[in-house]
Amino acid sequence: MTRGSVRSHVVRMMLFILTGLAFQTLYALVDIYWVGRLGKQAVAAVTLSSNLMFVSLALTQMLSVGCVALVSQAAGRKEHDRVQYLFNQAQSLSSCAGLVFLGLGWALRDVYAERLAGDAATAALAKSFLTTFLPALALQFTMVGLGSALRGIGDMRPGFIAQTASVLLNMVLAPFLIFGWLSGHPLGVGGAALATLLSTVAAVAGLILYLRRGKTFLKVSLSAWRPDWQLWRQMVGIGLPAGAEFLVMSVIIGVVYAVTRPFGAQAQAGFGIGSRVMQAGFMPAVAISFSAAAVVGQNFGAGAFGRVREVLRESVKLAVAFMVAFIVLCQVAPSALMKLFSSEPAVVDAGTDYLRTVSYNYVASGLVFAFAGIFQGLGNTWPSLAASLSRAVVFVFPVLWLSSQPGFDLHTIWLFSVLTVTLQCVVSGLFLRRELKVRAPC
Repeated sequence: MTRGSVRSHVVRMMLFILTGLAFQTLYALVDIYWVGRLGKQAVAAVTLSSNLMFVSLALTQMLSVGCVALVSQAAGRKEHDRVQYLFNQAQSLSSCAGLVFLGLGWALRDVYAERLAGDAATAALAKSFLTTFLPALALQFTMVGLGSALRGIGDMRPGFIAQTASVLLNMVLAPFLIFGWLSGHPLGVGGAALATLLSTVAAVAGLILYLRRGKTFLKVSLSAWRPDWQLWRQMVGIGLPAGAEFLVMSVIIGVVYAVTRPFGAQAQAGFGIGSRVMQAGFMPAVAISFSAAAVVGQNFGAGAFGRVREVLRESVKLAVAFMVAFIVLCQVAPSALMKLFSSEPAVVDAGTDYLRTVSYNYVASGLVFAFAGIFQGLGNTWPSLAASLSRAVVFVFPVLWLSSQPGFDLHTIWLFSVLTVTLQCVVSGLFLRRELKVRAPC
């Protein structure tokens, strides 16, 4: 990707990643669609539990960003032996991290559900869901370890095929397990989690089979899995700020669930569905970020600084275009989007206000994603983290204080979200301008 049209490289990778993300997002949307038939407590339980997905994403992002940055830069320098070694070290690190996550998740799941759920019924359903959902999240570490190295060398096809097949399997299994079709033994929210687990197992197995069949020069070599502590520190050091951004996001979402608890399960369900819709709309921006990281990494490794800046320009154009379209959709038909997943008026009203208000920060969010991809490709994600922390500070403390004041309502939370994302965008843009001036001068 150090030659040819920068735009074509970004768009090609974006389309592969976007398709994969679309299918991956269907995991969440399919679960909510079917679980919505079980009532507002079930919806609140699943969306509340799924906030742990942001914790999982934070940790896997640490691995992914570090792996993509190092692999893409080594590939840009044509150091194939180094790429092979980085690949195996990434698998070793991701496997260990997944096991640790699973152990801690099981130990803390009851406390998590009881502290954030709006009522006892929601808490009980959340515990049931997490029992099987946590192993699925742990397997994501393995999937990310495999997929990130392939993305670093520009091989997008295997990850796309694995995710597509996995989601299709989940779509088939979910209603059968939730409602007990054919078997006569409905599992409820636990069935939704089990469908996700089985689908994730299938995706990981598919990627392993792809490698074993020699379809790529990357090979699993257990002898190269012995921890290289210095390399692990370097990989995590590059990815730590990016992962911490997802942790910041999980904290923000956790605060939202905490302050909406007095408003009941309908408010939490409305926010949960609305945030899922928003995440689906952000998929193009996320795909642009991931593709930009790989293209920037290879060109930065090759010393093609002019092309690095061209990636930034193309990424910004694409992100703004997609986000403007999503703003229009959320302004014109927010209630229609909500009614796809719930027929309860209180849930629909809460989600409609959320989507209509927070849509005003979509362009800023798209720019934040684009900037983050450039930081990742350059191998320095600390400025991006600093911008996220600025948002967290301005959002969390005022919202916690306001929630204790008379007259506090949900709309206030969404207004603060718009304000703080705009601040994050401005801070991130200023940091990126300085970073390019220092590390990629033209």
